[in-house]
Amino acid sequence: MEVKNKYVSIKANINGAPEESDFEIKVENLSLTVEPESKVVVVKNLFVSIDPYQINRMKSQSSSQTSISYATAITPGEVIDTYGVGRVLVSHRPDFKKGDLVAGLLTWGEYTVVKEGSLLNKLDPSLAFPLSYHVGVFGFSGLAAYGGFFEVCKPKPGEKVFVSAASGSIGHLVGQYAKSLGCYVVGSDGSQEKVNFLKETLGFDDAFNYKQETDLKSALKRCFPQGIDVYFDNVGGKMLEAAVANMNSFSRVTICGVISEYTNASTRAASDVKDIVYKRIRIQGFLAADFMPVYADFLSKTVEYLQDGKLKTMEDISQGVDSIPSAFIGLFNGDNIGKKIVKVADE
Repeated sequence: MEVKNKYVSIKANINGAPEESDFEIKVENLSLTVEPESKVVVVKNLFVSIDPYQINRMKSQSSSQTSISYATAITPGEVIDTYGVGRVLVSHRPDFKKGDLVAGLLTWGEYTVVKEGSLLNKLDPSLAFPLSYHVGVFGFSGLAAYGGFFEVCKPKPGEKVFVSAASGSIGHLVGQYAKSLGCYVVGSDGSQEKVNFLKETLGFDDAFNYKQETDLKSALKRCFPQGIDVYFDNVGGKMLEAAVANMNSFSRVTICGVISEYTNASTRAASDVKDIVYKRIRIQGFLAADFMPVYADFLSKTVEYLQDGKLKTMEDISQGVDSIPSAFIGLFNGDNIGKKIVKVADE
């Protein structure tokens, strides 16, 4: 038996800002016949993640491509792997049965053939949340927010926390984790709508539209007259420079992403290194996969926060494989609030 598998690929390497013309929708015949001794699992994709880091995999060359298996280069014409949720269609493995709901490395397509050794886990049926949550708040975005904030920043109650791209898939969770700890939290974003969302819906103490600020250092000085203790950086560039200039002694900067630099290398940060030295600022980058050892704690606490109303998760869901290129491009235009997800098929 065969099915038609529609999937997204890139036509060639992308070394600048992505455009619709860089992508193509392809269709292949996919066999659902799996030999009894085979360890592959055929999954029908339901929800797939759309993440800005994928642009680094699409480049002809990037230092990130050799850092970890999840960041390896994408070959033009081939299917693109991503985190997602699906339902098992075919499996002869004892740990996966037909009909099981699973989360792991799937593809920007309608079906995935998951090889033995690839990340794939059965979902806990006792978690009474939408399936899409397993792509966002319970997935790598949530893990990055939780691990980056609690494990890397090591925050203390009452500290002053700054979050850039604060309405994005990770930032909107970090700010709420910080508020739940009793921190003073300020976010930056690129529209008044997002600023209002941060303050009115998520409870940030303050927020500002960086596009309306002529001097980012002065904007942060206004929001943090007593300085910044923790900066959760999602953008890099000029915002990182401005934050370092306003950091307190023994403050911490955790770098989750540098979206301002992904499509324009000329925006790289040039922070005052004397500030870093004399203020003894600790700056650390991380990958979500670093926190897999604390995943059980992360999931337990995040479920508790959601159930208690301490945490709201926002999702921006597009429909169908054909919407994947525009959803991805929208990330670099600031189109989304919360986690960007594509619903591939009905549950």
